[in-house]
Amino acid sequence: MDTKITLSFDQNVIEKAKDFAASQGMSLSRLTEFLFEKITSSPKSYATLEDIPIADFIYQVAEEQAVYKTKAKSSKSLKDEFYESRK
Repeated sequence: MDTKITLSFDQNVIEKAKDFAASQGMSLSRLTEFLFEKITSSPKSYATLEDIPIADFIYQVAEEQAVYKTKAKSSKSLKDEFYESRK
């Protein structure tokens, strides 16, 4: 069962995280859920953020070091992809 929560982030972080989530084919909500699952499902406990394997990613996004570039698809390729998915 999904439960809604409210979180507050810097607007730049949100935009970068949305771009990253889109490049992975998921929503920002699912990306957040994935990251929370990663840090809470490990059998070992984490004493600090540096102990978490995804900490580098979080720090890069938070400190605006990461740059995510996605290649824009042409309308023809989007149309072709759509029709191919309907077969």
